[in-house]
Amino acid sequence: MQTEFIKIIEGGLKGDPNKVLSYTKLLIQNLRKGGDDRTADRLERLISSQSSSTVFQDQLISAPVDQESRLTMANVIIPSESSFQVVFSDGMMNMVENFIGLVKNKSLLTQAGIETSTSLLLYGPPGCGKTTMAHYIAKQLNLPLVVTRFDSLISSLLGNTAKNIRRVFDFASSRPCILFLDEFDAIGKARDDQYELGELKRVINSLLQNMDEFLAAGNILIAATNHHELLDKAIWRRFTYVVDMGKPDEAIIGSLVKSIFRNIDNQIVKDQKKFDALVRSMQGLSFAEIRTVCNNAASKYIIQRKKELTYEDLLTELYLFENNNKYDDSSLVKYLESHGVSRAAISNHMGISYRQIVNLSEKSSQS
Repeated sequence: MQTEFIKIIEGGLKGDPNKVLSYTKLLIQNLRKGGDDRTADRLERLISSQSSSTVFQDQLISAPVDQESRLTMANVIIPSESSFQVVFSDGMMNMVENFIGLVKNKSLLTQAGIETSTSLLLYGPPGCGKTTMAHYIAKQLNLPLVVTRFDSLISSLLGNTAKNIRRVFDFASSRPCILFLDEFDAIGKARDDQYELGELKRVINSLLQNMDEFLAAGNILIAATNHHELLDKAIWRRFTYVVDMGKPDEAIIGSLVKSIFRNIDNQIVKDQKKFDALVRSMQGLSFAEIRTVCNNAASKYIIQRKKELTYEDLLTELYLFENNNKYDDSSLVKYLESHGVSRAAISNHMGISYRQIVNLSEKSSQS
């Protein structure tokens, strides 16, 4: 609670009532968790003129905008249990849980003379769960997520990019939250854009300065990038924790598929041989791509009121995904056969005669 007291005093000295109110509400929550209801009640009476949603309403109303485009540069998200499915490797989760532990125990670490920043960098290919992980962390810490796509901060007007960066950091530092900088590699891509070398250096220096001030004040920063190789070494050094969010291995794919189909009658999970074959077929896909395939199959299962979701249903959705929804009977038959589906099962699945399946199979072999 030391952090909340400091933030409240900071807000008072700077004449920022929103900051005082935001951190007082967070302090009340923490006091109640610690069993000090008496002090919490006294603080609540002091701010009783404010509605419970004032803080979040203010965040939405006063979110910073780009002066050139007038577009909002940040969105405030309150994560819920239903907004994500977390199925990651033990290695990833251990790193993330360590980061969460660091945030929760920062006051104890400070008292022990250990200075560390609450910063986390998530990197990896698109669709591998970086945003999902940020939502998970926000939920575990019971804090709103201030999300900004870093490319939205880059302005064509000279000098505006540094100002945009400052506005976003000021906005996030004025209330209890996690600042989530998505598409963080945009600052690296700017090297090949319209920026002169001198202007780019000023932008990077502005970013580093704002990060240092933000983290020194005890705030929480998460950044995500698809192209970590574009980041300056000086930026890497600002992050206490770095997590490689790679594509899922077979074990994680299996856990994810089971999680998605946990409330749907299906033969895939029941048949280990088919389940293993399906998991192998999905190797190389990202978390997002696997969810897309499974959700499409589940949607058709519900819409068509099927009794059971079959192995062939999943393979067909995988075939459609791999072929950009281009459908060809003979190539689909070939695809299903190559994954161990019998011609009788294909006939039943596609709703055409066994003889037609034989003809289509022979046609695909000749092509």
